[in-house]
Amino acid sequence: MIWVMNNSVEVRQHGAISVVTLSRPDVRNAVDAATAHALHAAFLAFDADDHARVAVFHGAHGHFCAGWDLQAGARLAQQAQTDQAGPLLGLEFSPQDCVPPGPLGPMGPSRLLLSKPVIAAVSGAAVAGGMELALWCDMRVMEQDAYFGVFCRRFGVPLIDGGTVRLPRLIGMGHAMDLILTGRKVEAAEALQMGLCNRVVPTGQALEAALALAQQLADFPQKTMRADRLSAYAQWDLPLPQALHQEWQRGKQCIEEGLQGALRFAAGGGRHGKF
Repeated sequence: MIWVMNNSVEVRQHGAISVVTLSRPDVRNAVDAATAHALHAAFLAFDADDHARVAVFHGAHGHFCAGWDLQAGARLAQQAQTDQAGPLLGLEFSPQDCVPPGPLGPMGPSRLLLSKPVIAAVSGAAVAGGMELALWCDMRVMEQDAYFGVFCRRFGVPLIDGGTVRLPRLIGMGHAMDLILTGRKVEAAEALQMGLCNRVVPTGQALEAALALAQQLADFPQKTMRADRLSAYAQWDLPLPQALHQEWQRGKQCIEEGLQGALRFAAGGGRHGKF
C-alpha cells in the first residue's frame, strides 16, 4: 500500500514496516516548508497506525537529505517585504508544546517524540538539516560512500532541528564540537567509529539493510520494547533515583509479556542468542 503525502514524500507499507521516502531529486532531497509539513504528517500517521511497528526513513535518488532548501531560502530573502520572521512563521514553540508526539519543526518531524522506532537508511549526503533528521531517528544504517556534515556552517544557517542537542548526547561533547564548529565532512568509517551511525553497508544497500533491521525490531514483543525505548529517551535530565523509578513504572506494565517470553524460553525457543 502506498500513500503520497505530497509530490516529495511517499509512504509505502511493507507489512508492519512503514517506509517514508523523501524525493526531491533536483535539490538532493533538501526540505522546503511544504515538504517539512508532509514529513511531519507522515510520521504522525505512522505513530497513529496500530498496524505499523517500525518506520524506515529513506531518501530517494542516491541521497538522504541535503538539509534545508537554500534555494527556497534565497527566494524568501529576495522578497522585498519579507522580514526575519518569514522563514520562522508557524515554527515558534514552548517546552510545554513538546508533549508527545510534539510540534512541527523546521525540517518537519525533528521535534516529535514518537512511541515507535524509526531507522534512517542513509545514502549519499545527510548534511546540515538532513544530518539533524538522521540524528532524530533511533538508528542509522549508512552506505559506505555516504557522509554526514554540518555543511550549513559555511552559510551561517543555524542548527535548529535538534542538532546541538542530539549530537553531543549521541557521540559526546568533544566529537560534537569538532563537527559543529568545523562543519567538516564525516564519512561512513569515521561515523561508525564515533557512534554516529550503527551499521555500514555496501553502496546501494542501506534501504535493504534498514528494512531487515526494522523487521527484526517488528518481530519482538512490542509493548516491552517501546517501554524500554521511551525510558531511555526520558531519563536524560533526571537524577538516578527518579530515572530508575521511571524505568520501573514503565517496565512493570510489561511483566505479563515477559512471563509469556519465559514460557517460550522454557519450551526451547530463543536460546543461545537466537532470535
